[in-house]
Amino acid sequence: MPFKIIASQCTGCSACEPLCPNVAISEKAGTFMIDPKKCTECVGYFDEPQCVAVCPVDDTCVVDTSWPRRQASA
Repeated sequence: MPFKIIASQCTGCSACEPLCPNVAISEKAGTFMIDPKKCTECVGYFDEPQCVAVCPVDDTCVVDTSWPRRQASA
């Protein structure tokens, strides 16, 4: 499942944006958002999602359960 950013908790610090290997994170009106179509949970790049690892506010980058889990490429 891709991750999403809880907009009401995002401080707009931008720590997550440059670390996303899929360029799935962008800024809009001072908060950041994750494009679920591009998010791969950092699988194949890092051991843990980088947005979660660097976000200074706990539980701001969370799993978006409205999207299916990403399948590994064959």
